[in-house]
Amino acid sequence: MIRHSISWFWTLFSICFFISGIRTVAQFVDVTLDSGIDFEHVDGRSGQKFLLETLGCGVALLDFNTDGYLDIYCVNGGNLPGTELENPIRNRLYRNNGDMTFTDVTQQAGVTGIGYGVGSCVGDYDNDGDPDIYITNFGPNQLYINNGDGTFTDVTQQAGVGESGWSTSSSFADYDNDGYLDLYVVNYVDFELGNNPKCAKNDFPTYCSPNIFEPTFDVLYRNNQDGTFSDVTQAAGLEKPGKGLGISWADYDNDQDLDVFVANDLMQDFLFRNEGNGTFTEVSMLVGVAFNEDGQPLNGMGTSFGDYNNDGNLDLVVTNFQDQPNVLFHNEGNGFFTDLSYSCGIGAKSLIYLSWGVDFFDYDNDRYLDIFIANGHIDDNIEDFSEVGTYAQRNQLFENRGDGTFKEVSPDFGSGLQLRKVSRGMAYGDLDNDGDLDLVISNLNQRLDVLRNDGGNENHWLAIKCIGRKSNRDAIGTRIRLKTEESTQIREIRSGSSYLSQSDLRAYFGLGTAKTADIEIEWPSGNQKILHSVQPNQILVIKEID
Repeated sequence: MIRHSISWFWTLFSICFFISGIRTVAQFVDVTLDSGIDFEHVDGRSGQKFLLETLGCGVALLDFNTDGYLDIYCVNGGNLPGTELENPIRNRLYRNNGDMTFTDVTQQAGVTGIGYGVGSCVGDYDNDGDPDIYITNFGPNQLYINNGDGTFTDVTQQAGVGESGWSTSSSFADYDNDGYLDLYVVNYVDFELGNNPKCAKNDFPTYCSPNIFEPTFDVLYRNNQDGTFSDVTQAAGLEKPGKGLGISWADYDNDQDLDVFVANDLMQDFLFRNEGNGTFTEVSMLVGVAFNEDGQPLNGMGTSFGDYNNDGNLDLVVTNFQDQPNVLFHNEGNGFFTDLSYSCGIGAKSLIYLSWGVDFFDYDNDRYLDIFIANGHIDDNIEDFSEVGTYAQRNQLFENRGDGTFKEVSPDFGSGLQLRKVSRGMAYGDLDNDGDLDLVISNLNQRLDVLRNDGGNENHWLAIKCIGRKSNRDAIGTRIRLKTEESTQIREIRSGSSYLSQSDLRAYFGLGTAKTADIEIEWPSGNQKILHSVQPNQILVIKEID
């Protein structure tokens, strides 16, 4: 495994702790340069302050060649009026070489992208055993079908999913449990490059608030099972105007179908409850996730579900603007949520940051889901008119203390968490298959960051890759329950979430010191599988049986 030169301190630190009989603390080490990944995002800014420049880009982790190692797909921006860069601005696909290094295979794979890129998600929509890629753009979106030979084909037109507005996040999910992945596309505001108002703060030019632009409608595409999709937004009851940025699917009410949460910018967030008959009901105000605890709309950016307190109910995290708390909604298990942002320890710690990508993951395999948040401001001149705001910001890792609270541990957890950049998307995944979860972070007008987790596998762990048969092939929507003597944990396999990004489709569990675990798998089809006394520290591949 290749080591970055600056990691020597952390290696020595770990050795000293090992010798003294104290468990080594996991470290996130910046290995970007050694990994061979040279992707740098370009937003095409020319000084005209187009709102489009602020959103940045996402990153997707996928095993496109099904060799068992996660590859990395990076979405790029493009030229805007006033700029004309010589080199083409393209998305990039990096193949994992199996040794924590990567090779750029974009051209041969045929996934350079078109237009001004924003985000992406991954899902095997045709159930042929390899992952396909959906890309959101300012302009027509794209669907790349995986040909199974290391190449992709653009099938957007044939599939009928070329939404042409300003799309942000997207996600595959089988909302009707018919065994085929459907597609939800989040759209932002009604914006045109030719209509770019001038805004200022204290006589300094700034990007305009999204409040001056009209909201737009998201789109739900139902999979027709023949390689095409149908727009069922209106029929499904989802035709509600918003300013969407983040999306996450989850069965929050434990009724065996997937619901969907959308984070909106400066307006009410949406939670669409799946009624199990092909329709949804918007219930965000009813269940307590539309606004913060003060009843105020926030600048919702990224979002994700996860059971942080291991009570069997999926909780919800939403990132927001500077001077606003990032919000943790605790799922009470009765259909309602409670805002515990400040009491849990993340609210006050987020006020000086502008936050985007976010997700739950167990970085140290101690049986409790931690939270990672990617930060960075939108105004590159923020220091001119703000005493506390900075353009480049440090990302945050919140360690779950196991008692319902979190502690920020970013300053002490390796070189990768000391970086100050203008971050946007983030995804987690086990890039080196060593049992602990690494991080990939996209940055606005900067290089991508690859942060290797060193030491997170000192506790026991299990990873589970599910393959559907009657259910969709990726097993998205599958719920996995893992039991040890110390705790019971749940995971749901899902596409999308965080912000514009895609994390590892394998389900990872930390076991702590437990030496065996029982596993219960409930597939979207209703099929179940139970495994007893499973040994730790392995990646399991489990296939659904009719």
